[in-house]
Amino acid sequence: MDTFTARTPAPGATASTPSPDPLGVSAARDRNAVLEELIHQDPRRFRVLTGDRPTGRLHLGHYFGTLHNRVRLQDLGVEMFVLIADYQVLTDREVADDLTGHVEELVLDYLAIGVDPARSTIFAHSAVPALNQLMLPFLSLVSVAELRRNPTVKDENVHSRQSAVSGLMFTYPVHQAADILFCKADLVPVGQDQLPHLEVTRTIARRFNDRYGGGSAVFPQPDALLSRAPLLLGTDGTKMSKSRGNAIALAAGADETARLIKGARTDSERHIFYDPANRPEVSSLLLLAALCQQRTPQQVAADIGSGGAAALKRTVTEAVNEYLAPVRARRSAYARDRGHLRQILREGSERAGAVAEATLAEVRAAMHSRY
Repeated sequence: MDTFTARTPAPGATASTPSPDPLGVSAARDRNAVLEELIHQDPRRFRVLTGDRPTGRLHLGHYFGTLHNRVRLQDLGVEMFVLIADYQVLTDREVADDLTGHVEELVLDYLAIGVDPARSTIFAHSAVPALNQLMLPFLSLVSVAELRRNPTVKDENVHSRQSAVSGLMFTYPVHQAADILFCKADLVPVGQDQLPHLEVTRTIARRFNDRYGGGSAVFPQPDALLSRAPLLLGTDGTKMSKSRGNAIALAAGADETARLIKGARTDSERHIFYDPANRPEVSSLLLLAALCQQRTPQQVAADIGSGGAAALKRTVTEAVNEYLAPVRARRSAYARDRGHLRQILREGSERAGAVAEATLAEVRAAMHSRY
């Protein structure tokens, strides 16, 4: 996509009319088949907003959940906006004390996996004031009760190190809506756990159009582009997450990766087979090896047979280290020039800022608040 106008809605949806049923996992996956076909037909008609909070290095769950999909879309020709959500970590004192370092680590991870700043706009919240100004009118379009019901915010609060929920965390779904809508993104690559956030964005877009659009759609209602990979479990058997300390970072060395996988939870049954419902930890490790080897989990399991957990972990370690070797090499090369990382951020933030200013001007016009 090369313009900043609203995109033509895909078949079966309009920019101003709500979907007949809110996006659930099954509906989103059904929709994905249509979207993938449209992307391959004309990738430049789509604009993607994606990104991460700078709370630490990205991990394999991120990579197979969304990161590799970003690179795939970029390489197809889809226009990409990649956000570093630095404002969303201000309440985490441990992270905020080294925010510059965390932001640079994110840029390093992006470059290492293949995000190309010449084709994808990498930018930060704090560098785009017009984006953040959109949050105020958007907050007027949702109720406190709606924000309180958001399951993703509830989960983040449970696993946060904070003793109380901040206003920033509470309104995170609305800030994320501003992230997505400032550039009128119509596709958002997410894991299934992020679908409730995206539904808030769709609701805000719809309500803004209804209230201020005057018969035309100011904002599109973005679609979720779900990862084809199921959620990977962390080494403790729960969802892989930076905040839970159970993740294998993309930047982890070969020895650290081996140590983490060696300590991963499995079970007592010696014969290895893929059964996510009854053997979730073993199956997650099989899935990880399969993703790295571009095979099926069943094929990996058949090779291991009755080798037990030790053979399973050796297989996974070898697969992960081989897969990440080129990523680690690129990361090391980029890390030698920190000034280049900051230049990429400056240039990307300037591009994002121009888009945000244009959208904010359109919002002010629609709200009759240009004085």
